[in-house]
Amino acid sequence: MSTQNLEVLDTTLHKTHQWIDSISVATHLDRHTSYQALRGVLQALRDRLPQDEAAHFSAQLPLLIRGIFYEGYRPSAVPVPLSRQEFLDRVDSKIVANRSVDVLAITRQVLRVMDELLSEGEMDKVALVLPKEFQNLFPLKGAVIS
Repeated sequence: MSTQNLEVLDTTLHKTHQWIDSISVATHLDRHTSYQALRGVLQALRDRLPQDEAAHFSAQLPLLIRGIFYEGYRPSAVPVPLSRQEFLDRVDSKIVANRSVDVLAITRQVLRVMDELLSEGEMDKVALVLPKEFQNLFPLKGAVIS
């Protein structure tokens, strides 16, 4: 196998670090906790989405992040009818930090970073599939989430 065939691995590793670094800057968390936050949001989102939407969404993710998204996935058990608070609780359960964290703010920032890094409109499509109580977790176009 030539080294050129491994470019896909180098690229996905670079993109994954870019995602984690962007989340770290946005959330003011260390890289490890930022990874946990990304993993928590991705997997809570995955479990809340219908299968078809999860598959479409995951196709937009870098290869390594797609693996994180699908880690432990049970397609026969989705979508899980999570309330907004249960969704946030799932994200929180994945974050192990040395200090208390604001899971709502972190979730919003992770979704904002994802919105910036994915193709335009992708996160809007995801948001529209979810119940209305989830809408304010997602970035509003042209607005800053506080």
